[in-house]
Amino acid sequence: MTGFAKASVRDADVDGKRVLVRGDLNVPLEDGKITDDARIRAVLPTLELLRERGAATLVCSHLGRPEGKDPALSLRPVADRLGELLGAEFPLAPGLVGDEVATVAETLGSGDVLMLENSRFEPGETKNDPELAKGLAALADLYVNDAFGSSHRAHATTEGVAHELPACAGLLLERELSELGRVRDDPKRPLVIVLGGAKVSDKVGVIDRFLGFAEEILIGGAMCFSVFKAEGRDTGDSLVEDEGVEAAKRVLADAERSDTLLELPEDLVLGRELSPKTQVQELNGVDVPEGWMGLDIGANTAANYAKRIARAGTVFWNGPMGAFELDPFAAGTRRVAEAVAEAPGHTVVGGGDSGAALAEFGLADRVDWLSTGGGASLEFVEGRKLPGLEAIPDA
Repeated sequence: MTGFAKASVRDADVDGKRVLVRGDLNVPLEDGKITDDARIRAVLPTLELLRERGAATLVCSHLGRPEGKDPALSLRPVADRLGELLGAEFPLAPGLVGDEVATVAETLGSGDVLMLENSRFEPGETKNDPELAKGLAALADLYVNDAFGSSHRAHATTEGVAHELPACAGLLLERELSELGRVRDDPKRPLVIVLGGAKVSDKVGVIDRFLGFAEEILIGGAMCFSVFKAEGRDTGDSLVEDEGVEAAKRVLADAERSDTLLELPEDLVLGRELSPKTQVQELNGVDVPEGWMGLDIGANTAANYAKRIARAGTVFWNGPMGAFELDPFAAGTRRVAEAVAEAPGHTVVGGGDSGAALAEFGLADRVDWLSTGGGASLEFVEGRKLPGLEAIPDA
């Protein structure tokens, strides 16, 4: 399997054992209700496999960024939803570690499941505290990482505990590495990379990785204004990442020496301010006048990008083309999303805001793979080592 060479839960002997599964169940909540359960559904195959094979399964995850134990960020709604989807009782432990949790864990039998409380209620989680990792390890016989979206963080539940127990990858993690590995290492040609979002600094590593490897890199989103600034163009009131301008200058120079086409927008949609009710203007060009900000790629750019995506053998998309959450500035991202959904080639979308855009436009099930990790997918395809993955032994 391209991009995957780690020990897998498929090959683990789990019958009669307690298995700790790290999922990325950081789902959006509104008034205590889950508004999108995609990340919960993504971990189901691993949990179902473990139950079928006679394991007692403990599930841990973070949720949000709590400062201490915040009842509003309890994993209770997640446990309830998992129980509904699995058709099983899914109790919530009183914490992540400790004597009370251990007592509950010891009562689990084959096929039983237990949700541990929000890992970030423990200050040692993000500090990768060795004692917290040891406390987690004491609860189980085996560790399964199925949290690709959190594996670029060296936390106690993603990296620390993997050194304390026999560790392997879950089915979701396995699929993530396979799909993203195909993009990174063995894509069907031509390879088209589509990058958007706010910051050049977030994407420069990916651009560096694919200049000279991909056939085309298409740039949109607010990050293009740092590139335009590097070219000496007027950017008006558009969002410009000052520290990204120097990086953009280097990228432009590297692109000139590369066989890869680095494509920038040729027209824009402007607004006076970031608001759905703002005055809107279409600009045939990219020099933004004072008092205006670029908030979407224009129709000509969107059509050009769509044609290039349609010809691709492999497409990787990460980052929206504009402020798609505001209706006047959604058209560029929508056209790109539709093109990716319609493309005959292998299509991989790098989670985060791109995934949110696909969901918004009803296209999430029209791509070959929608990653559960925005930042993690970027780091993986650019070739960086992810601590959570490095801690899992090779197959």
